Amino acid sequence: QVQLVESGGGLVQPGGSLRLSCAASGFTFSLYGMNWYRQTPGKERELVASVSTDGGWTHYADSVKGRFTISRDNAKSTVYLQMNSLKSEDTAVYYCNARWTFDYWGQGTQVTVSS
Repeated sequence: QVQLVESGGGLVQPGGSLRLSCAASGFTFSLYGMNWYRQTPGKERELVASVSTDGGWTHYADSVKGRFTISRDNAKSTVYLQMNSLKSEDTAVYYCNARWTFDYWGQGTQVTVSS
């Protein structure tokens, strides 16, 4: 059974940091590119960051470049999103995505940036 389980979301003040984790199981993690998306009510899901299968290539949305870092640990089948200098506009549900021959999604974790 394929599972992507996100954790690490929560409430943080502007300027603060959070680290999201996504633990994968049920498929060969190292063969899949991994992505973090986010979504707010009434808006389309937005691609935030991507990482290649070996972690050697990453890509970021302009809105998070320089503040967020995506990484992966293939030995632990886990992908991370380190979020620094958080802003109120980063408030969203964050989703983990695995993409190769199939497209897998996690259930999402809420990140709220507010004072």
